[in-house]
Amino acid sequence: MAARRIPEDAGRSALERWKAGTPEADDEALSVRFTLQILKQRAPGSSVEVRVPPWGAVQAIEGPTHTRGTPPAVVEMSPTVWLEVATGAQTFEEALTQGLIQASGERSNLSAWLPLLRLP
Repeated sequence: MAARRIPEDAGRSALERWKAGTPEADDEALSVRFTLQILKQRAPGSSVEVRVPPWGAVQAIEGPTHTRGTPPAVVEMSPTVWLEVATGAQTFEEALTQGLIQASGERSNLSAWLPLLRLP
């Protein structure tokens, strides 16, 4: 079953409430899934798995593909850290240096694709 596409206006609204500190019940999950959706659109491929537990994961970025087991590169972080790097509140490098991101394998540096969008 394919994942349901999140409409732009719903994703941005959830992100804006999250940033303002007034999120509704599902805003964090919706924001994470929306920004992962954007990453997948901008960096199609399946050489890197980006994991943001418990809300989502996508395979993105061109390169060697895999069909079973762990992909050649894995990047994992908390929802808060993901939303901060996805919106430019913090750089990928800063979060990685602070130990807030676990990244392994080739192509695991997402700096070329982040931030995905900036919030007012």
